[in-house]
Amino acid sequence: IILMISLASAAAMAAIFQSPVAAIIFALEVIMVDLAIASMVPLLIATVTAVLTSYFVLGQAVMYPVELHEVFDPSNTLFYVGLGVVAGLLSTYFTKVSIAVEEYFGHRIPQWWKRFLLGGSLLGLLIFFFPSLYGEGYEAINQSLSGDYSALYNNSIFFGFKDNIWIVFVLFVAVLLLKAFATSLTFAAGGVGGIFAPALFLGAFLGLFYALLVNELGLGQLHPGKFAMVGMAGMISGILHAPLTGFFLIAEITGGYSLFVPLMIVSTISFATVKIFLPNSIYTYQLARRGELMTHNKDKSVLNMMNVTRMIETNFHIIRPGNTLGDLVKIISSSKRNIFPVVDEKGIFKGHILLDDIRTIMFDHELYNTAVENIMVFPDNVILPSDPMEEVAAKFQDSGKYNIVVLNEGKYLGYISRANVFITYRKKLSEISQD
Repeated sequence: IILMISLASAAAMAAIFQSPVAAIIFALEVIMVDLAIASMVPLLIATVTAVLTSYFVLGQAVMYPVELHEVFDPSNTLFYVGLGVVAGLLSTYFTKVSIAVEEYFGHRIPQWWKRFLLGGSLLGLLIFFFPSLYGEGYEAINQSLSGDYSALYNNSIFFGFKDNIWIVFVLFVAVLLLKAFATSLTFAAGGVGGIFAPALFLGAFLGLFYALLVNELGLGQLHPGKFAMVGMAGMISGILHAPLTGFFLIAEITGGYSLFVPLMIVSTISFATVKIFLPNSIYTYQLARRGELMTHNKDKSVLNMMNVTRMIETNFHIIRPGNTLGDLVKIISSSKRNIFPVVDEKGIFKGHILLDDIRTIMFDHELYNTAVENIMVFPDNVILPSDPMEEVAAKFQDSGKYNIVVLNEGKYLGYISRANVFITYRKKLSEISQD
């Protein structure tokens, strides 16, 4: 399933952006948790087929052509580092706002029509004041790559301030901050959209604003189009947590291969900055919160594929608190397990008895009338059905136990054994690995 999703995603990205290399890297960096040689062949076939189809239908023109009359100037390295930091911070802001808005609409407004009305109204209000927030923003991106920022004020009530550069800077900041709300309101209200276009839009406007501000303050003489381009790489890297995808995608869709070094600088710095605040991307946040995230850490991925409730063993003889040691001895003679849960008539777990703990007294007939509840113990570790498998594995490792009881609000469900965890782990590992 993961391979098929990767193939579909890579093919779609290759066809839309005509960027086969970035599409393959995106699949490996964001979706696939384990790189197997056998997976590369279908991945290559899918992307090549998709990009060739796109060439035949749409032609081979670069999506965002940029005229670069000069190569990378090493003296501007610090400015690129600064842009990377700012891109990382803006990516963090965008992700947190998007998550907060969607969670608010999802939890506080259960009726779809109310979400539609409120989200649509707020989005319409934003677009009224800032028309550049409407749609994908591809035209605005193209303009920004040539240093043109007229999309900020065209068709807006702020057109009369277009000659005041400081008002223009305020508009830049407003659009950069409000784009997160516009995107998340679209999703929350029931609209359909993606993350790539908003990330590219934000990156282009951020880079353009950054270069214009540096130039206006007299700190340097930066090429606005260049910084708009590398800004897109920074935002893709930060929002998607995919630095390789960021700089390869922008290089392919703009033809700006001569700026590979600044693309790498901004992508890397942006990714490193956003990771300080957000361990998971906008794609993986919900999965991580539910403990279902598949990552490039193979151990965590395998554990996330395992389900606690499917590993519960119930072939244990249940003892009642009122039973005696004599009753227990009779049960032991017919049991294949060495642990005996003590559960009352309501299903509440009271404790358990280990065979090793009673081995020295089980043949003492004088103690056969001893109540079970006087010799049982309550375990130090219990497992809940909602526990992630990573936590379950840690409990086995820390306690050294071979069996741990599973309880749901105090009620006995069964036990999970260390052996069963290991067997299931090996099975899942073989499913995602290729010799």
